[in-house]
Amino acid sequence: MEWLNVTAESGLWGLLAASFLSATVLPGGSEALLWGFLQIHPAEVGPALALATLGNTGGGMVSWWCGRFLPRWQKLENLPQRDKLERWGSPALLLAWAPIIGDALCIAAGWLRLHWLPCCLFMAAGKFARYWLVAQSALPN
Repeated sequence: MEWLNVTAESGLWGLLAASFLSATVLPGGSEALLWGFLQIHPAEVGPALALATLGNTGGGMVSWWCGRFLPRWQKLENLPQRDKLERWGSPALLLAWAPIIGDALCIAAGWLRLHWLPCCLFMAAGKFARYWLVAQSALPN
């Protein structure tokens, strides 16, 4: 892996950017990047988890804000997650990490005007759990 020659600092900045972008509607693979980064820099697990979670939560909150500023007359009734989100509220954002439905959950939470702080905290908890599992698989036993 030395042919990659990625310093821990540059890798962490890249991980932050990739995790942010992959939480938006842009495609991304921040989990694979985290796994690969930890293969090269296993001692950086703490900062890597923190920055991946921060970036991915930030991207999810951008989606929340986009939903928040959609006019209420927009036809979001067709979102399959909307009914569940109205019933479960902010804790449903524990699933914001999930492919495809995660973006829709974040947008719908904003559109439904769910309070931003609980949404952000639940989003961060779910995203951290996912990254923690990825990190556990990347670290040597």
